[in-house]
Amino acid sequence: MDTILMKLSVMLVPALLAIILHEVAHGYVADRLGDPTARLLGRLNLNPLRHLDPIGTVAIFVFGFGWARPVPVNAGNLRNPRRDMIWVSLAGPLTNLALAGISVLLLHGISFFETTSLAGGELFVETIRPLRIMAAFSLYINVLLGIFNLLPIPPLDGGRVLTGILPGKQAVWLSRLEPFGFVLLMLLIFFTDIWSRLLSPVISLIIQRLAGGEYHYVEKAMSFLFGG
Repeated sequence: MDTILMKLSVMLVPALLAIILHEVAHGYVADRLGDPTARLLGRLNLNPLRHLDPIGTVAIFVFGFGWARPVPVNAGNLRNPRRDMIWVSLAGPLTNLALAGISVLLLHGISFFETTSLAGGELFVETIRPLRIMAAFSLYINVLLGIFNLLPIPPLDGGRVLTGILPGKQAVWLSRLEPFGFVLLMLLIFFTDIWSRLLSPVISLIIQRLAGGEYHYVEKAMSFLFGG
């Protein structure tokens, strides 16, 4: 029980920041480009209760990925709906990738601090270990959410970006898939090997490149959190 509580405690803050800031970024960019819907509905803040989807939140701790309630965007309010929706859609994944970069800096900062004269002693080890696991999980969850949401399948952000780029007829056809996109995505993940053959290796490679010499800490953290 103590181990489970520790796992949940170190995952909670990185997970909340990853999914909440993703959605806030969508709403903030939409607001800047002419659509105040998210702001008027009180979605441009960090209050978890305004963003969390119960099933999506539980999924993060069980499966390692999840989702929040989408921020509403009224494309008709945007100054240039077709172009601006591309930027609104990109805002979430780019925010996650920025958070992944910050997580890498934290990992390197912890390692540097550990090697200084201030490091040492059992108290330091017990303090620094949860912080390192939090930074490692933050790197993992933000890369995962950033890359996953860039898949060109509506209603994911990548699908909306592709809709904005494609010519008219193709864009309309793709947008019609949006009501069925989530079901299609779940079928692809759970009933094909797209995850093991494509997504997982790409995500692992990106994390490895970003983490550099700290990658072994990320591996240890993921083994601790999801290895049973």
